[in-house]
Amino acid sequence: MLTKEMTVGEVLRTYPQTVQVFLELGMHCLGCPSSVMESIEGAALTHGKNPNDLVAQLNKAIAVV
Repeated sequence: MLTKEMTVGEVLRTYPQTVQVFLELGMHCLGCPSSVMESIEGAALTHGKNPNDLVAQLNKAIAVV
């Protein structure tokens, strides 16, 4: 289960299927250097998204696999 404290880079490395969730939410900077160290919460807030909603969507995406 993913948490909002995890880094975007960690999530992408472990669960590549989450890329689609980020892209669908307009979070296209997945390859930028800050994404490697930025938490899911930080990335969500930077992009004007609710961190808890983002975590829920990411967890749903990894549950499908």
